[in-house]
Amino acid sequence: MNARTDTAASAASGLAFAALPSGLRIPYTDSGSGEPLLFVHGSLCDYRYWSVQTAALSRQFRCIAVSLSHYWPADEAGLARPFSWQSHAEELAEFITALALDPVHLVGHSRGGCVAFQLARAHPQLVRTLTLADPGGPLHVEGRPDAALAPETLALRARVAELIDEGAFEGGLEMFVDSVSMPGIWRRSSPAFRTMALDNAATLPKQFRDPLPAYTRAAAAGVHCPTLLIEGERSPRMYRDNVEQLAHWIAHAEKQTIAGASHGMNMTHPGSFNRLLRSFVPGH
Repeated sequence: MNARTDTAASAASGLAFAALPSGLRIPYTDSGSGEPLLFVHGSLCDYRYWSVQTAALSRQFRCIAVSLSHYWPADEAGLARPFSWQSHAEELAEFITALALDPVHLVGHSRGGCVAFQLARAHPQLVRTLTLADPGGPLHVEGRPDAALAPETLALRARVAELIDEGAFEGGLEMFVDSVSMPGIWRRSSPAFRTMALDNAATLPKQFRDPLPAYTRAAAAGVHCPTLLIEGERSPRMYRDNVEQLAHWIAHAEKQTIAGASHGMNMTHPGSFNRLLRSFVPGH
């Protein structure tokens, strides 16, 4: 299975499109040489989320950052595809295979961490190492009911979706981004991040209708590759709980904490984040 690469869009950004056999056109950037690092973004983001990583780490690795279907700059084929974590995991598997990248060093953040986790389980032959930064999704612990979103969180998300559907993007995004990081972070975010989030605002109501699966001991046992789990010291508790539990459940896992960081750790503390990847990924 082969992909056709359309080196279009913008020479300055290095953006290309992989035309996959399924009909999808996956936007991605590809820089550097060596062991392939594949970066998977989370909510409201796209390939641009990893620009600081790809700029620095492409000196030692081949760095590839994708935009999942429905995320900017989505085309008609991508928008016609169901929006789901299952679809995103499978399109990444197709992308890796079609570009003959396997096995990759897979790096996922937040919702993209869940997608990367599920890909590593379903297609172990495609993943050499796995890095999960504040992986999103609920947590199942034996003897306790699955962690459910609190009523106030559900109410906040309903209001966010309402604002976005009404076109009040700034208000909806400020409410959501502050809730998953820390109060005031939206207003302190860089113009580049806010532009990216606004470009992807329409994906948020779709995401709310696509709940992520719970992490379980059995599911984690299906991850056989070396795994790096990264949390922000100041990240919301749900992400830190996921990191803590997965560090116990995954056989070959190590846990690292970035001091002073919250959910967007790779953007706010890129030096620390990049150093962790450099020390973890072999072959550089």
